Amino acid sequence: MPTDPVRELPGARRHVELSHVISDGMTTLPDWPGPRISDWLSREASRDRYAPGTEFHVGRIDMIANTGTYLDTPSHRYADGADLTGVPLDRLADLPGVVVRVPAGSRAVDRPLLATYEVAGRAVLLHTGWDVHFGTGRYSGPEAPYLTGAGARWLVEAGAVLVGIDSVNIDDMRPAEVGTRPAHSTLLAAGVPIVEHLTGLAALPPQGFRFTAAPPMVAGMGTFPVRAFATLPG
Repeated sequence: MPTDPVRELPGARRHVELSHVISDGMTTLPDWPGPRISDWLSREASRDRYAPGTEFHVGRIDMIANTGTYLDTPSHRYADGADLTGVPLDRLADLPGVVVRVPAGSRAVDRPLLATYEVAGRAVLLHTGWDVHFGTGRYSGPEAPYLTGAGARWLVEAGAVLVGIDSVNIDDMRPAEVGTRPAHSTLLAAGVPIVEHLTGLAALPPQGFRFTAAPPMVAGMGTFPVRAFATLPG
């Protein structure tokens, strides 16, 4: 069931949901398998294990790590890079954030656009608006926005601590470009985590919020879904 992306919280703070819902069989990337969600222990079966009137449900999910809104760590790109257990929480949670508004119709997010923003020590979220196409064929098509290699180098040099985008990939997905991955290579080599397939960035102010996208600590995994959200003051 759809929910309001902005929820009132105690202490006059608000949280803004920035993640796609993971559902059975959903498509995140074309030709990549969708998740399969099922029961490991159903409520009906659990009744044989517990006292009358007591029941539980234990679910099971089988999925690839690149499902929904997910985090890329350095080991996604580099064999000796930090995996999900090696990226510290201070690179993933309660980060000061800044939203880069990408002009409608623009594809390449490059240095001139980024250079107008203060990004040092911040999570930089690229708001392209492409999330409206999530789950459709157009989402992964040749028009999808991306971060250029030069833009990625500028973000590293300027001190960004995390970069996210609401598009199918932070790199250009056109067939002629898909093998090079300069944005992934540059950011992850510098230890800058990447969050792909964000949504709801239109609900955020340009700055003045905190960003969190923390996955579980799974040894040997370089990517994993996250519950990405922003915290805004009241």
